[in-house]
Amino acid sequence: MPDKITHGKIIPPVYLLISILLMFILDRYLPVQNIISTTFNYPDFDYMATFIGLCGFALIASGALYFKKSATAIRPFEPSTTLVKGGPYRFTRNPMYLGMVLILIGTAIYLGSLTPWFVIPVFFLIIQEWFIKHEEPFLENIFGKEYQDYKTKVRRWI
Repeated sequence: MPDKITHGKIIPPVYLLISILLMFILDRYLPVQNIISTTFNYPDFDYMATFIGLCGFALIASGALYFKKSATAIRPFEPSTTLVKGGPYRFTRNPMYLGMVLILIGTAIYLGSLTPWFVIPVFFLIIQEWFIKHEEPFLENIFGKEYQDYKTKVRRWI
């Protein structure tokens, strides 16, 4: 894994912001096809996009709040002192990452064209391969059987 990722110089929220910026650029300069406003009732999709994006923000905030309550590190690869299993962590092992994906989905719906959707799987793969797949052994090393049991009960994403 690249050194800059393991040492937290580029953290997932930075990838989220870059992804959102790229989505706006693609929509503006390379929209390919406007799939929302020409096919569906456009104002309804603005509301849906906003709702999905707000759900993403809420999931991120809730996950961060549970980390703060547990007084454990929130940045990837910093030593964790507590295995957080409450709140949204009862349903997904990665609510903050899932929230980021929801924000991107809401953004893509809001923009309405096809090309912003291409950013979402790239973001997903970056998070999956550069963070989650390396965080899991990291947490397993710290928490051992407790984390292994948690993994068997709670899915990685949803």
